[in-house]
Amino acid sequence: MSEEQKRLLEQQLWNIANTLRGKMDADEFRDYILGFIFFKYLSEKQYMYANELLESEDVTDYRLLTDKEALEAIKDESLEKLGYYLPPCDLFSSLAQKGQAEKDGKSNFIIEDLQRILNEIEQSTMGTDSEDDFNKLFEDLDLNSTKLGRSAEARNEIIAKVLTHLDAIDFELSNSKSDVLGDAYEYLIGKFASGAGKKAGEFYTPQPVSKVLSKLVTTGKKRLRSVYDPTCGSGSLLLRVGKEVEVSEYYGQELNRTTYNLARMNMILHGVHYSKFNIEQEDTLVDPRHLEKRFEAIVANPPFSAQWKGKDNPLNNTDDRFSQYGKLAPSSKADFAFVQHMIYQLADNGTMACILPHGVLFRGASEGTIRQYLIGNLNYLDAVIGLPANIFYGTSIPTCILVLKKCRISPDDILFIDASADFVKEGNQNTLTDEHVDKIVDAYRQRVNIDRYSYVAPLSEVAENDYNLNIPRYVDTFEKEASIDLAEVSRRLKEIDIQLGETDKCIADFCRQLGINTPF
Repeated sequence: MSEEQKRLLEQQLWNIANTLRGKMDADEFRDYILGFIFFKYLSEKQYMYANELLESEDVTDYRLLTDKEALEAIKDESLEKLGYYLPPCDLFSSLAQKGQAEKDGKSNFIIEDLQRILNEIEQSTMGTDSEDDFNKLFEDLDLNSTKLGRSAEARNEIIAKVLTHLDAIDFELSNSKSDVLGDAYEYLIGKFASGAGKKAGEFYTPQPVSKVLSKLVTTGKKRLRSVYDPTCGSGSLLLRVGKEVEVSEYYGQELNRTTYNLARMNMILHGVHYSKFNIEQEDTLVDPRHLEKRFEAIVANPPFSAQWKGKDNPLNNTDDRFSQYGKLAPSSKADFAFVQHMIYQLADNGTMACILPHGVLFRGASEGTIRQYLIGNLNYLDAVIGLPANIFYGTSIPTCILVLKKCRISPDDILFIDASADFVKEGNQNTLTDEHVDKIVDAYRQRVNIDRYSYVAPLSEVAENDYNLNIPRYVDTFEKEASIDLAEVSRRLKEIDIQLGETDKCIADFCRQLGINTPF
């Protein structure tokens, strides 16, 4: 698929999504349109796989299959291979066609059928290895919500319209080398994020920033055993790492239930087998669900300066994740609590990269104590990267990336990069271009001093600065003003004074000819 075809597909999907715009908020109609696209994906995958199994049979089109024994065999194979099962009568295309049946004088009411099918997709996985990955996956699709329409008929009309438009789109799932639908899904998630304002931060990290993080943690790697995101949102960061290198297993945790469902859908829709990912829903700081695991790569965009129990929860003082640092992160700012959690779960050969507000670089009190222990005692901090302001939806604050490793190649220094001036405007947001991304990553990998951009600071210098990591202390971006030649300035002033005198004479002569007084 060419870039132009891809752009047209994305626009087509966004136009379909706009069918629901105006009836509800962006984050609400996001759940509907992405849920319907996901249903179409599951349906087409089921149809393709069933047809593969039927290649040598008398009936080779799954939609026409009626033999109960053959259907049961396909169900068993599908649950093993796909993790779910859809019978022929419940395929997306069949339901979309029924939604247009009024033209033939038949009932086109499909809401009850759609709800039943979504429930049965989840129920088909009960007792199988994929049960946890499909459990309550469609719970946010309230087909009886009055936001879709005041009457059942109005709701049915809008749903049927959306399904019909989606049914006409070819997602090219048969092309194994293409991830058209996955890319389009990411495009829609990004579009919804730009319209959701402050809420967008709950589920989405802009793609250019995701690229930076994924390239940082995969530096020197061709394959990862595991990648983890403790605040995974829609799962986009995890999937981005998988575009850089081969990843065997994906792990994530997300507090928000709706976003947790979106992450699971996103994984499946990008072709990640249900046995290859484990996304859990719970508060990572309070109830971590993968605590026994150690990960080769960790990426994260935790909620900035979120509140947490901190010292108000006595258990945190003895929690192995936090106790060794001497102080707990303040209750009003959980930034370092997330860092400590990730360090605890980082493998000895692993790399973690996380996005944090600039305040973590220089705030004092308990955060200063944690910084000092992290650098002076553990020596895990590998790099500090300053990003431009206003690149995240819902906040304009400047942010930074911390890169940490337990076994560092350069244990005697810390790299500082100031990329805060490299951005382009895109609407109300700032964004990074591919050139900006490459510049950051190249500077990290080369680890050299670059005038007004990067600086390799010896640990002794960081210690002398009391472990204050504020980037301007290390990267001098001051541009020297041009020197001023005072003699030349004096000469020019004299010239201007002479010219003013000549002008005054000229004006006086005009006034004399006109018979009026001069103005001076």
